[in-house]
Amino acid sequence: MHDILINWTPQETRVAIIENGAVQDLHIERTLERGLVGNVYLGKVARVLPGMQSAFIDVGLERAAFLHVADLHGGGHHAKHDVAVQMPIERQVFEGQALMVQVIKDPIGTKGARLSTQVSIAGRMLVFLPQDTHIGISQKIGSAELRDQLRSRMNKLTATTDGSPTGGFILRTNAEDASDEELADDIAYLRKAWGAIRAKGMNQPPGTLLHEDLNLAQRVLRDLATESTQTIRIDSQLQFDALKSFGDAYTPGSAAKLALYKGERPIFDLYGIEEEIARALARRVDLKSGGYLIIDQTEALTTVDVNTGGFVGARNFDDTIFKTNLEAAGAIARQLRLRNLGGIIIVDFIDMVRDEHQAAVLAEFKKQLSRDRTKVTVSGFTQLGLVEMTRKRTRESLAHMLCQPCPTCEGRGQVKTARSVCYDILREILREARQFNPKEFRVVASAAVVEMLLDEESQHLAGLSDFIGKPISLSTEPSFSPEQYDIVLM
Repeated sequence: MHDILINWTPQETRVAIIENGAVQDLHIERTLERGLVGNVYLGKVARVLPGMQSAFIDVGLERAAFLHVADLHGGGHHAKHDVAVQMPIERQVFEGQALMVQVIKDPIGTKGARLSTQVSIAGRMLVFLPQDTHIGISQKIGSAELRDQLRSRMNKLTATTDGSPTGGFILRTNAEDASDEELADDIAYLRKAWGAIRAKGMNQPPGTLLHEDLNLAQRVLRDLATESTQTIRIDSQLQFDALKSFGDAYTPGSAAKLALYKGERPIFDLYGIEEEIARALARRVDLKSGGYLIIDQTEALTTVDVNTGGFVGARNFDDTIFKTNLEAAGAIARQLRLRNLGGIIIVDFIDMVRDEHQAAVLAEFKKQLSRDRTKVTVSGFTQLGLVEMTRKRTRESLAHMLCQPCPTCEGRGQVKTARSVCYDILREILREARQFNPKEFRVVASAAVVEMLLDEESQHLAGLSDFIGKPISLSTEPSFSPEQYDIVLM
């Protein structure tokens, strides 16, 4: 069983899932960073451009949005000499026409949003295509037998009383293990949402937002709340009322668990969540036993290294390693969820001599990963003793969302020593002395570099000055980073 805490402010919504008194999952959404993709508008055709086979649509945004002929639902194809030919856009839309459109690409720079007239509404396990009739299956559900079973179940669940289907559906990857009841709930929610969009589109002027993709707080009720959820507590009266109204209409089961938090302490202080977020951004994660993890996130993959540290509690070294690895298995699974790390992940457990220890650690690791909502695949130990796994990327990792690369080291995690920078400076002076003939060279650098040039490297500096026959002066610039310097020709 678990609880869900929602901390809401006008600029940011944060959600924590608490299990056994510890944070198991974190979700953060910032108001200014929410995109428009998925939003449905009632637009008005402003201009048709036959030469570009596109049209500009006014949907009430700062810039007109862009609709290409390829994104028109149905495509306007007709047969000519037994070959399908796309009908020109000028024969399908006209200036002043009202169109229901959906944003498929956010505005970038001076370009407006890109639109489609093919509306799709995402649910927890399904995507609803109200203008189609087919049942599609995610390509990541690989088993042909399972795909046929899912398609057969969906045909029964979506059929109306007269046996005819209404609207098409695409089953997402997480529908693979869904029950008929869960699929039916998702179908009902999506059809209700589409009904609200259509009703609003009937009596609103062009430029109206008909449907906005759910915000994080609403997705808690739709996606995160399950039968195992005991309570959903939120610390804003305004958002509690809005969520209650949304939940009563679309997810009554989840709405019944909603509660308003009225405590004096900030809601995230209840379980030390602020400290947990800070720890989730650190490279090192300490284990209770005294061991620790080192987590490094790179562009291509994430590596997790397990170390015994100060743990010497077991009778012999093999038991010490085994117990550290067992504890690390649970900690790693939790850190993957907290940090939302995706893609290829390599785990370097401490080398174990006994095969039964390896098997037990791998079994514990898989058990802990089975609680993850995101699709995870574990390959087992390689010949080098590493565990290879993948975790589906669903959103930006916590570090990418909350942090940016260090402007000093530019993301490398380290900077040159003061001595290395001194030698760079000496080489650069020699290079410039061969090209230019100034009266003097002035070095502007950080305090640590200038201090070293005046002290430990003063002999080398003096020797270079004699060699080039020019004086070299030094100046400290407090705002310079350790690697930054300028050589001024006087």
